[in-house]
Amino acid sequence: MSNGDEHPGTGRRGYVGGVVRDALGAIRQLVSGLRTAFLALLVLILLVVCALTVPLGMGLLAAPAALRALHRLAGAERARLARFGPEVVAPEPPTDSPRAALRDPTTRRELRWLARHVVVGLPLGLFGFLLPILAVRDLTFPLYWRFVPADVTATSIGIGSSTSWADAVAVALLGVGWIAIVLGLGPAMARAQANPGRRLLAAGPETDLSLRVAELTATRAAALDAHAAELRRIERALHDGTQNRIVSVTVLLGAARRMVARDPAGAQELLERAQSAAEQALADLRAVSRSILPPVLSDRGLAGALTGLAAECAVPCRVDVDVPRRCAASVEATAYFVVAEALTNVAKHSGASRATVTARLTGGRLLLAVEDDGHGGATAPSESGDGGPPGAGSGLAGIRRRVAAHDGTFRLASPPGGPTTLEVDLPCGS
Repeated sequence: MSNGDEHPGTGRRGYVGGVVRDALGAIRQLVSGLRTAFLALLVLILLVVCALTVPLGMGLLAAPAALRALHRLAGAERARLARFGPEVVAPEPPTDSPRAALRDPTTRRELRWLARHVVVGLPLGLFGFLLPILAVRDLTFPLYWRFVPADVTATSIGIGSSTSWADAVAVALLGVGWIAIVLGLGPAMARAQANPGRRLLAAGPETDLSLRVAELTATRAAALDAHAAELRRIERALHDGTQNRIVSVTVLLGAARRMVARDPAGAQELLERAQSAAEQALADLRAVSRSILPPVLSDRGLAGALTGLAAECAVPCRVDVDVPRRCAASVEATAYFVVAEALTNVAKHSGASRATVTARLTGGRLLLAVEDDGHGGATAPSESGDGGPPGAGSGLAGIRRRVAAHDGTFRLASPPGGPTTLEVDLPCGS
């Protein structure tokens, strides 16, 4: 049916729903910006103190630490903005030297952003935090106005008193006004808070982006390689397992059909074998389909899926998952593959007596860690995917390829004698 044939109410409901979603997203963005704005105020105070104490010598000693705090905060703001919109491409790492910082264009742009985020971002973040509270407080005032002492201000803005139902309804109308402000101005306030960061913290025209282009090219190639390897694995599983069993079923059924008249007992035996082969082929198909996108991720989420992997591991495994919201399906599938492959390596090669799986969602990134108390000696694969000795790095190249396809990071620490810790950092899209 064309859009013109849709019921008018459906379009209006969709529009209202979109306005509400935009307003809620803007409030979340403003409140998240309040945190970085408060930290920006502290860093700005630290930088001012350093500048004022330079004649005493103390400022020069504290300046490198203050500049590092500025750079880290700018990086946190880039990550925050990327969660609510397009990625903010970071420039080349700036310097921590006080003398060089005065000439460094990246540091100067970060300082300009710092001042604007304090002046603009902090008040807007406070508004984003307070407006929903004021709206709920005034909108629900008729429910409790009788219990409020007569000398207490009725409204959230500190004026007026309530002595009748009419006064209580007037306060509720003020709450409706707060909601109207949130719905109408919330997205614009969020954009005003984010604009200085998107303009000043992104790589400027003087920045050489060739390294970033090369990195993205490499991760795209890794994604294509991982996809091709997955297709080859599925093809081998179907060809070597399922297809052979189905051929066996066909042969057995043909033989049983020919024997049914002259040897019913023999035909019955062949039919039983054909049924067994068909059931095994079905089990193989289910195993292949689960390896593509495990249904447990859809049914139980990442926490339940990782708990299931730990329960099936031959080594006693403890799971600690703190992922309060769902990640993108491809990210969850990659996390599941990483943990499954890592626990397989632990069971086969580590000689460990216990293992621990940790998953955290922090700042829009999914952090995974698999640790065991085995004998260590695992070798991290190179960027090309080549691992160490057989058995020592088995499966790790596949993990690196999958992680690189998501523009994530892969770290492995496995000194001789153990313990072995595998850490993966994945951007978590929504």
